Amino acid sequence: MEGLKEVLLKATKEAGKIILQYFDGTFKIDHKEGINNLVTEVDRLAEDTIITVISASYPYHSIISEEVGELIQDSEYKWIIDPIDGTVNFAHGIPLCCVSIGLMYNDEIILGAVYNPMMNELFFAEKGKGATLNGNPIKVSLKSNFKTAFLVTGFPYKWPDGPEHPIKVFERMILEGLPIRRLGSAAIDLCWVACGRFDGFWEYNLQSWDVAAGYLIVKEAGGRITDFDGAEAAVFAKETLATNGLIHEAMLGAIKKR
Repeated sequence: MEGLKEVLLKATKEAGKIILQYFDGTFKIDHKEGINNLVTEVDRLAEDTIITVISASYPYHSIISEEVGELIQDSEYKWIIDPIDGTVNFAHGIPLCCVSIGLMYNDEIILGAVYNPMMNELFFAEKGKGATLNGNPIKVSLKSNFKTAFLVTGFPYKWPDGPEHPIKVFERMILEGLPIRRLGSAAIDLCWVACGRFDGFWEYNLQSWDVAAGYLIVKEAGGRITDFDGAEAAVFAKETLATNGLIHEAMLGAIKKR
């Protein structure tokens, strides 16, 4: 595991150097599906660096990455990569963006790292060994009163089908008088739940690279992460609810209007 951890952290930090080098500078911006779904040349540079670092040590591992897609091989290991989570923030000079890399072994996340180089915050977790921020252990908050919870959410580029429209759920939350933030990076949202800055986070239609690392970091920090029916969240699912555990049932009720 130490070799895997070393490669994970090296890839994360090397990509972070590239992000920091270009941050608030000049770079090419393209558009993916939808006019506001951006990708920059820095996303691709960071992604190339991550894949190069991983492949140098583990050339036969599978990779899923936001920009290149799936590089699937006959391996029990799968690296799930978001070279810049929060690209819209990055493109506009907002320092709430990060590198996010999770390592899956036999369909279970065993390592995860999320690095915001502008804030110099590196979140890391290893399955069964807790979660850290810059090497210091972190834990979720102890708040149990949902009415005083501090929450964070995001809105998808594509709205999900179904009776519970994300705006309706958001409206129910704010009508309760709850303070809610939208940072623009699901990976950071999850990490900030893990370290107790937020008490809960929910979002629809996230991709595996958005949540893979943060999923493990929340769990290892003592939090709970499920879908909107309360079933344990899957990295490839489209519903994500992460909390300190103490307000989880109340948040499920608010999302599903129970």
